[in-house]
Amino acid sequence: MKRISLQVIINNSTGIIILMLMIFLASFGVFAQTETAKLLETIETYPDSLPLHQQYIKESGLSEEALEDQYNIWLKKFSKSATVPFALGEAYYRKELPAAKLLLLKALERDPALDKAYFYLWIDGERWGDFEKSREYLLRAKEIAPDNPNYAFYYAGTFSNTNPKKYRELSLEVAHKFPKSERGAQSLYWLAERSSDKVEKKEYYELLKNNFPPETYSWSSSGMYSYFDLLLEESSKEAVLLAQNMVDISTSERDLKTWKAQMIVAKNVNKAKDYMAQDNSKEAMALLENTTPLRWSNAKDLILLLKAKAMDKSGKTKLAYDALKMSYAKSPEKRVKKVLKKYGLKLNKSLKDIENDIWFVRDTISEPATDFTLKNYLTPGKTTLSDLKDKVILLTYWFPGCGPCRGEFPHFQSVVDKFEGQDLVYLGINIVPDQNDYVIPFMKSSGYSFIPLEDYPDRDKGNLDNRGAAPMNFIIDRNGNLMFSNFRTNEHNQDVLEEMIASLLNRDNG
Repeated sequence: MKRISLQVIINNSTGIIILMLMIFLASFGVFAQTETAKLLETIETYPDSLPLHQQYIKESGLSEEALEDQYNIWLKKFSKSATVPFALGEAYYRKELPAAKLLLLKALERDPALDKAYFYLWIDGERWGDFEKSREYLLRAKEIAPDNPNYAFYYAGTFSNTNPKKYRELSLEVAHKFPKSERGAQSLYWLAERSSDKVEKKEYYELLKNNFPPETYSWSSSGMYSYFDLLLEESSKEAVLLAQNMVDISTSERDLKTWKAQMIVAKNVNKAKDYMAQDNSKEAMALLENTTPLRWSNAKDLILLLKAKAMDKSGKTKLAYDALKMSYAKSPEKRVKKVLKKYGLKLNKSLKDIENDIWFVRDTISEPATDFTLKNYLTPGKTTLSDLKDKVILLTYWFPGCGPCRGEFPHFQSVVDKFEGQDLVYLGINIVPDQNDYVIPFMKSSGYSFIPLEDYPDRDKGNLDNRGAAPMNFIIDRNGNLMFSNFRTNEHNQDVLEEMIASLLNRDNG
């Protein structure tokens, strides 16, 4: 096969096409080892070609010392090139490695208008826990490239937990300014998801549906599931209409099947309500027994309570009580507890009896949490779980590069702060040791109060197994028993986490 000379690769579309062909051929082992040397020579000729650097880094591997040595040479030799530090900084950034920061800053020294470097520094800054500084980086990227919807969307999102009014204004601005972008749809999606006002939520979902057609925009399509759950509770007839509309516009078999199932749920709920209005609770109960919401649906409690109501009206109050008791024992939702008490009192149970019934369920399904001993980051020595007996433990698995973890931390902290001075220990196990250098700065800058611990591979995690994922959350009682697991916390259900912790703290206090 005739070799393609690396000398022809330059910063133009033809060069990029040729480079892509080379990458393809290299994946089959076509090029000999000498091609790396030729690639080095070509970078020396075209040091500002980012595709060339990307290919060289890919072939060399980030873990090789020779790569860093080579870039140290190039950083000195091509002292005015922003591409040289940016290329390696970008590679470290994509691997979520702390070494990215200094290289990206070096690139900006050489080219202060390099918006993508600012964007990467924003995300990297989040990993360091320096949220104010990282927001400044993102603002700079947005100012340099005002027509980039990514920068505008993410900048708005930085205010979601700190300045709700500004968050709304900027998010609506994104939706208005970028009417043909997924980011515009995503802005409305998250405005609706995060709002606690049902009227406001409905307005945002309607804007999303009308301005960003679900058949075209994936974020709008996703938002319709949450909108459906909202309508199911507020107006099941409207939920039927939305489901029918989604069936009509679905273009994939998966979506078609899912929305047909949603339409059945909505019709059953609507019909069950009519049955109960007609005092035909037995028909309502039979219908709801065969009504199953989607696994990730927020409507599970609605249908649970509706089923319980039908059972109670059918003279099966004990069945209703037991169903609610099982649900509340695992996830203490306030509205479930309210109805549970109502049915308990109807069964001549005292409030103490009801609490005992709940704890019987919890104690029956709980088991001793698997012990561990892990290295501390902030203090010398190690932490052993079994040494924390007589304490309630909130345990989360995380790592600095985990966006969902960072998104959950403010809600955890808001709850934990309410128990200041009580016997609550908040632990965070970092599952990515390669990101160790981020951890201590993250803790110092973020202000979060959890005790960071370092995980290690092949540890027997038993019933505290995160299955390699983060975030993954557990709560352990004073006796070392695992009581709650596999839950997530956001702005809408902080009270559930608060009740989990309070119930365990108060139980032994009489």
